[in-house]
Amino acid sequence: MQTTLTPLQMEAPDIAEANAILRSCVHCGFCTATCPTYQLLGSELDGPRGRIYLIKDMLESGTATDKTRLHLDRCLTCRACETTCPSGVQYGRLIDIGRELVEEHAPRPLHQTLMRKALLRVLPYPARLKVALALGRLFKPLLPKRLASKIPAQQSALPPLAASSHARHMLVLEGCVQPLSTPNTNAAAARVLDRFGIALINAPAAGCCGALNQHLSDSAGARDMMRNNIDAWWPYVERGAEAIVMSASGCGLMVKGYGAALRDDAKYAEKAARISALALDLVEVLSREDLSAFAHIGQGLRVAYHSSCTLQHGQKLGGTVESLLRSCGFELTDVANSHLCCGAAGTYTLTQPELSEQLLGNKITALEAGQPEVIVTANVGCQMHLASAGKVPVRHWIELLAAH
Repeated sequence: MQTTLTPLQMEAPDIAEANAILRSCVHCGFCTATCPTYQLLGSELDGPRGRIYLIKDMLESGTATDKTRLHLDRCLTCRACETTCPSGVQYGRLIDIGRELVEEHAPRPLHQTLMRKALLRVLPYPARLKVALALGRLFKPLLPKRLASKIPAQQSALPPLAASSHARHMLVLEGCVQPLSTPNTNAAAARVLDRFGIALINAPAAGCCGALNQHLSDSAGARDMMRNNIDAWWPYVERGAEAIVMSASGCGLMVKGYGAALRDDAKYAEKAARISALALDLVEVLSREDLSAFAHIGQGLRVAYHSSCTLQHGQKLGGTVESLLRSCGFELTDVANSHLCCGAAGTYTLTQPELSEQLLGNKITALEAGQPEVIVTANVGCQMHLASAGKVPVRHWIELLAAH
């Protein structure tokens, strides 16, 4: 794709990066076949190719409109288009740059601005989120049905493991939403890894990975959270932590990107690159261990696996969880259009509720078609979203292994 940016514009690193990405696109249109919003709306501007043209026009003209913002907002950032693209267009990075520019050139209506500020002030902070969830559960009967369905029931976490004396140890990210909504996930991970002689350690000062801020075009806030986590983890890294285990694939994708996000930060660039190299999804950790002791635990249990976008398209680990579960004896049902997003996508359920619900309905139909006994996934957002509508229990896949 040809672009006509000026030398002055190209002095800005983000603009130069966006220009390089734009020029890698050959506008073949293969991406539209796997774009969830294009499948729903059938509009060129609601597919990757159309959004790429909108970003190109915005960069060249220096202006944006409400129409530009609307179509960029509708993008789930699922990155299915990246999996499909024969030219390797880094669309996820391009849409992040485009959204930040839209915030500058096309100010939002007041109600949108206030909602996004409220989300940024609450969701990434567990103490604040705990209060918000408590109030939500208290007033749930009075809330609109769509919103009420998104409030997770309070869960009791598995009892904590006794202090471990294992020589091998790995850090684990507790995150912000997961400890309050699906507390069994990391507890189950700790139990399974304990059987391999691996102790999971939480760094208390670590917090949100920054993904929620990134979703809402607050890249400066996201980088602040990255630096906070690097500072929290670094003493453990220096003491020999083997890895930073990610049990939420969305967080994993974010942390694996710390090195790229902070590459121009003189103080943090080297540490950020090291942190990204240490970040491993839980399935990557277990795939390196001898799983023979788990070979028959599934006993033919029928499982529908939802492959989260952040795992299959973002981290390029599609098929890994499915393979692990099959090796443990679980019977995986067929799931149509498994490459398509469920509609969770960080804050998308709140910022684009109509599209999110349509995608959720399609995904639930596909997952339940094979009559599974349980649905599992690798990401907390997907788990909560699917559980809000399905008839079948929804769990993190590690809970299946921890139950045996």
